[in-house]
This record gives sequence, structure tokens and C-alpha cells, in this order.
Amino acid sequence: SKSMGFEIIEQLGWRVPQHTVVCMASGSLLTKVHKSYQEFIKLGLAPATPYKIHGAQATGCSPISTAHKAGMDFFKPVKPNTIAKSLAIGTPADGFYALRVIKETDSAAEDVSDDEIRDGIRLLAESEGIFAETAGGVTVGVARKLIARGKIPADDSVVLCITGNGLKTLDAVAGHAGRTREIRPSLREFEALLEAEARLAASEAAPRC
Repeated sequence: SKSMGFEIIEQLGWRVPQHTVVCMASGSLLTKVHKSYQEFIKLGLAPATPYKIHGAQATGCSPISTAHKAGMDFFKPVKPNTIAKSLAIGTPADGFYALRVIKETDSAAEDVSDDEIRDGIRLLAESEGIFAETAGGVTVGVARKLIARGKIPADDSVVLCITGNGLKTLDAVAGHAGRTREIRPSLREFEALLEAEARLAASEAAPRC
């Protein structure tokens, strides 16, 4: 998990982002990203600038975010009920430490509903061409909430940790992805589909008389 934090700093030109949004299951990823930031700062590889690491959970399994919003230093175990199965840990092993990091960095923890998770998946796919699994939808959905509430200013640097490929959770978006096409697994079929879609898009964009 620390390698993610190391790569974030390296990819940003050896600086720590002002905000990082991390999905939470056990809470370990959030604590390790924080640890990696601290290690690079102590080694002099990144400037010691203030940063926040926000935690993201699904509402159907949100023991850490619920505890943080209630001002508690401990969490209450819950029974998971969410489409974000990779985050469905009702008794997070590192929950206490995640709560401590969020508090120490003056960060936030938030959660999103299943519909908001799907909206996050769709937004990322449409805007960046990245098809994330449900945990990625959680991260995007929580980031949208924090931006809307002013917790993440529009001009600040932000990194969203998207942790999985959407092909792993197709069942979560089945019936919600709009029009789909099925083809045989061949380059020829794929290219033919792209050409057909391009012609359709061109005809729809053409002016009507």
C-alpha cells in the first residue's frame, strides 16, 4: 500500500498533493498512504507541506466514516449491505488507526449510497475513459461530496485513489450502463463496431432540415 503513496509523490514532481481521497475497507490503505507521505518528507524527497487524506466508504458499510462524523475515536461493527463488495468489511482491522490519521491530518470521512457509487463509476468513465470497480465509484462519489461542501477547494491539488478495474464488478452496474454491444473477442469485430458507432454518432450530429 505504501508504494501507492510513493508513486503519487513521484508522479506529481516530488510533492505531496493537498488532498488525497482514499477508499476504506479495513482502513489500511489510508494509513499506509499517510505513512509513505511522512517517510518521503522525513527523507527530504518531498517538502513538508500540509496535506489531508480523506476516507471514503459506502453507506451500506461505513463504520469508519460514521464514527468520524460522530466525533468518536472508535467504530461500531456493522453488517455490510452495499454493492461495493471489495469494501464490505464491517469490522475494519485498521479502523482505529484510520480514524486517528483522519483526525491528525484534519481530514474528512464520508460515505455514499449505491446509486451515488454508480454515478461515480459513470462520471469517471465518461470524463476520463477509466472504468473503475465499485470502490472507485465510492472514491469519486465521496470526492464530489467533499468538493460540493467546500472541504476540497476547487483550486487545490487532489488525487483520487482508484483501486480496481470495473470488469471485476460488472454485476453492480448491470442494467445501469445504458446501451451495450456484444461482440466476439476479435480485433476485426471491435474495429467494425467502432466504425458503426462513429457513423451513428455522425448521423445523429448532422443538422436536420
